Amino acid sequence: MEKRLDLAPGYSISRVINGCWQLSEGHTLRGGLDFKDVMRAFHMLADQGLTTFDCADIYTGVEEFLGEFVKELKGSSGVSPDDIQIHTKYVPDIDALSRVDFQYTENIIDRSLKRLNRDALDLVQFHWWDYAVPGAVEAAGHMKKLKDKGKIRHIGATNFDAEHLAEIVDAGVPVVSVQAQYSVFDRRPEKRLLDYCKANNIAVLCYGTLAGGYLAERWRGSAMAKPETRSQVKYLQVIEDTLGWKGYQGLLELLGNIAQKHAVSIANAATRFILDQPGMRSAAIVGVRSSRHVASNAKALSFELSAADIAEIRQYLDNYAVLDGEPFELERTIGSKYREIMKMNLSEE
Repeated sequence: MEKRLDLAPGYSISRVINGCWQLSEGHTLRGGLDFKDVMRAFHMLADQGLTTFDCADIYTGVEEFLGEFVKELKGSSGVSPDDIQIHTKYVPDIDALSRVDFQYTENIIDRSLKRLNRDALDLVQFHWWDYAVPGAVEAAGHMKKLKDKGKIRHIGATNFDAEHLAEIVDAGVPVVSVQAQYSVFDRRPEKRLLDYCKANNIAVLCYGTLAGGYLAERWRGSAMAKPETRSQVKYLQVIEDTLGWKGYQGLLELLGNIAQKHAVSIANAATRFILDQPGMRSAAIVGVRSSRHVASNAKALSFELSAADIAEIRQYLDNYAVLDGEPFELERTIGSKYREIMKMNLSEE
């Protein structure tokens, strides 16, 4: 399998993207992070060809941290700032949706440029919390204007379903990618979104592929444990509503046996299952919290699952429920437990 993906003409990204949500303030529920070690990990990843980093305007402190990484690259003789790709997001606060105008959008983009120490943003992925509030298509159009001004190189979307993504594309916004939660646990994109993206040459950048760390050897054979991060709070809900803990343990057993055949980890096998879905132009966003993760993240692109492996995993999953609705629909639904854990007013903090 190709280790890089041409997201647009002249713009290539690594198929395993370094995810940075886990670095945001308040993500870790117990203990802190060693940011010197995280910075070391970033350099190691870039040296190994994993040059693409994913962040967001609402990941508190993360754009600034990546900006420091860019400064360090400017002073080094190895990988340069031009050799890496930084993907951020534009996420207007839910309380601000009704007053989003071009100036609001440009202010957020200018802030990201300053934080990241970039002359232009490589990819900005647009999110809209509430489809019932008009203005999503217009706000995406603001991004097109900023692309024309040279502040944004490429435009993506995040957490859009096929219907609302199509509205933006049909309005003439040149969307090259959509970020979606997609894993062996959460297969909502398979309902409509994947087919739409295939038909419109839009790449799918998959997050949650490792379910916040729940797809790992340490959980194999374990009793249900307390979540350690905000990610795990969310993905434990997904496990409960799809496989249940017993079905989850059975899946870990299956993935573990397949991983052992290929001399890789459960995380690697789970990542490859998503990347190997037929006809998809895709990359997987895998979180980085320490230099310990570097070797494992790189290994995900060093092998391929067999057709029999993929069929066995698929056959197992087909015995279990898929979450209701389209991608991110539950997270938007008032009264849903998935919405209750969302923080929707972070941009202006």
